[in-house]
Amino acid sequence: MILFKGLLSIVTYGVAIGAAYVEPNPSRTTSAAVPAFTYNATSFLLHGEPYTIIGGQMDPQRIPHQYWRDRLSKARAMGLNTIFTYIFWNNLEPTQGLWLSEDPQNDVAEYFRIAQEEGLNVVLRPGPYICGEHDWGGFPAWLSQIPGMVVRTNNTQFMEETRKYIVNLAGKSGLADLQASRGGPILMVQVENEYGSFGENHNYTASVRDILLESFDVPLYTNDGGDSWPLEGGYVPGVLAAVDGGSWALPARDLYIKDPTSLGPLLNGEYYTWSPDQWGSYNPHNTTVGNDGAVSQILSDIPYHLHNYSASVSFYMFHGGTNFGFENGALWQNRTTVFTNSYDYGSPLDETGRTTDLYFKMRDAIIPFLNGEDIPEPPDNLPRSSIPEFSLCPTTSLFEVRGKRTTSSSPLTMEALGQAYGFTLYEHTATSEIEGSMQAGDRPRDRILVYVNEEIAGVMDSQYQHPLNVSVSLKPGDKLQLLVENLGRVNYYSRGNPYKNYVQDPWKGIKGEVSLDGMVLNGWDMYSIQLDTLPSGECKPSLEKDQRSTDSPLLYQGSFVGPPTQQNSSMTLDTFIAVPNGIKGNVWVNNFHLGRYWLVGPQQSLYLPGTVVKPGEVNEVVILELEPWQMNATSMVAYGDSERFWGNNPDPDCLVCV
Repeated sequence: MILFKGLLSIVTYGVAIGAAYVEPNPSRTTSAAVPAFTYNATSFLLHGEPYTIIGGQMDPQRIPHQYWRDRLSKARAMGLNTIFTYIFWNNLEPTQGLWLSEDPQNDVAEYFRIAQEEGLNVVLRPGPYICGEHDWGGFPAWLSQIPGMVVRTNNTQFMEETRKYIVNLAGKSGLADLQASRGGPILMVQVENEYGSFGENHNYTASVRDILLESFDVPLYTNDGGDSWPLEGGYVPGVLAAVDGGSWALPARDLYIKDPTSLGPLLNGEYYTWSPDQWGSYNPHNTTVGNDGAVSQILSDIPYHLHNYSASVSFYMFHGGTNFGFENGALWQNRTTVFTNSYDYGSPLDETGRTTDLYFKMRDAIIPFLNGEDIPEPPDNLPRSSIPEFSLCPTTSLFEVRGKRTTSSSPLTMEALGQAYGFTLYEHTATSEIEGSMQAGDRPRDRILVYVNEEIAGVMDSQYQHPLNVSVSLKPGDKLQLLVENLGRVNYYSRGNPYKNYVQDPWKGIKGEVSLDGMVLNGWDMYSIQLDTLPSGECKPSLEKDQRSTDSPLLYQGSFVGPPTQQNSSMTLDTFIAVPNGIKGNVWVNNFHLGRYWLVGPQQSLYLPGTVVKPGEVNEVVILELEPWQMNATSMVAYGDSERFWGNNPDPDCLVCV
C-alpha cells in the first residue's frame, strides 16, 4: 500500500504513478511482480494483459439486495465486464458515528463479491460527493450541523469527516480486502465526482486523493465533463483523468489535460443511456422506447468508443433502480426541480430489472468486440403480478403524529431539530389580530401546506419559479400551522450556474422568520415528523371527506393478500402500486417505504418489489394522503398492476403555475 501524507512533490507523483502506469512490454507475463490492475499510455492492463473496460453503472443501494445477483448476471450477459458503483454515505451513516454496513441493503462488500462470482470486475465511486440524483449528492444531513462545516472544499471539519468515512468504507465495510491487488474485483477508485463542474480547488481534490490512498492501493481516476473548464478544474496530478458525456467527449481529455501524470487510456466514465424523470405536469416520462434516433445514436457510439478510439466506456445507467423512501435528490434552477422515486433512466434494464429492447440491441452491438469471449445467455425475466383493488380506511390525522415538541421564538430548520427527511410541523398561536400575505423564511423549503385552525389556507411550492402567494387572517387564539415537506436536497451544482452555492444550502423546513404583511411572528412550537416508525390505529370512517371537519393530511391503512411465490423462491412477484384517487402522498407496504406519489406525474405508480411482499399472507399498506380535501372520491383505494403506466395531469393546487 502506498501512503500519502499531505501534498506531494512532482517527483513523488512520478513514483506514485508508477504503481498505476507501466511502459508496455508485450513479452511481459503475469507474475507476483506485475500489478493486478494497472495501465500504460494507451491501455488498461489486467494481470499484465490489455483490458478494455466495457462497463455499466448500477448502484446496490437502489436495488433490493435479494435481486443483486439477478441484475449482475444480466450485466454480464449483455457483454459487460465491469460494474461502476456509487456509494451513498448518508445510507451507511445516517447518524453521525453510527455505521450501518451490517444492514443487508448496505452490504456493498457482498454486492462486490457477487459481481466477482458473476465474472464482473468493479470500479468504486465512493465520493464523498456522488451526485447521482440522490439526496444532497450522498452527503448525510447531519454534516450541515457541524460548526464551521463547508462541504466540497479543503475545510478542516469536512476533511475530518471525509477521512472517517473512507476509513470506515475500507475497514468496517470490508472494501479494502476486495481490491484487485488482494484478489478482489475492485480495479479502480474514483476521486470525488465531476468536481470540475463545481470548482477548481486542486488542494481539495489532492487531499481527497491522499485520503483514498491511505486506504486503497489500486489506481485512482477522476471523472469530469468533456469540456475545458470541468476537465481543467477536476483533474488531479498523479490520477488518471476520464471524461463523461456522449461520444463527442472523448477527444476533450487529451485536448485539455496537459499534465502527463493524468494521462493514459481513454475512459468515458458516464455514457448516458438516457435520463431520469422529474415531477411536474409538464415533465413527460423520459424513455428510449419509440425514440429510434436516440437508440441509433447509442448503438453507433458503441463501436465509436471501442473501435474508433480504442476507449473504455461505462453506460450510465445500465440499471437505475429506485430512489426508495425519501432518497431522491433535486436540482435548484431558480426553483426546486425534484427527481421521482423511479430511477428507471431509460436503462437497458428497466426499474424492475427486466431486460428491454435496448438491452438486446446493445448486447448485439457489444458482442463483436468481445474477441470471441463466451458470455452467458440473459436469465429469463420473471413475470410481474397484479393485486386486485382494495380499500383503505383513514386512521388518524398527520397532525396527531407528533414527535418531541421544540419551542423557539423563531422557526428552526429541519436539520437543527435533528431531523433528516420527511415533514416538519410549525405552529404559532396568534396573540393579536393580524392578516396579510405570508413570507415563510427566505423561500419555501420545499412545499408548505398552510393551515389556520386545521383548515387549509393555501400551498406554497418551490417547485414553481413563482409560487402562489398565500394570505391569512388571524384572530387572537387562532393557530397558524405550516406543514413543510422536504422534497429532496439539491444533488448537483455547476460553477457555470449562478445557483451553484446551493451545495452549501441543504437546509429544509423554515430558514428565517415567518411574517404576515411584513410583521414577524414570534413564538413557535415545532414537531419533527420523519415517519421512520408508522403509527398504528383503528379505522375511523368519520374522517372520510364528506364527514370530517379538518383539512389535515390523513393516514390510511388497508391490506391485500400477497400473490403466490415465484418458482424455486420464497419471494412473490413484483408489481406496481397505484393510488388512483390520491393527489399527493406516500406509500408503505409492510413498513417498507416505497416513496411518493403525485397526481402531476409523470410517475403514476410505485415499484413494489416482490422482496417486500409476503406471499399468500396478509400484507399491510399505509398511505399518507397530504391533500384529502382535493380528492374527487370520498374513499381511498389502491391496487397492484403488472404494467407500468406514466402520465401527466394539472396540479390542482396551482393550475396557472409553471
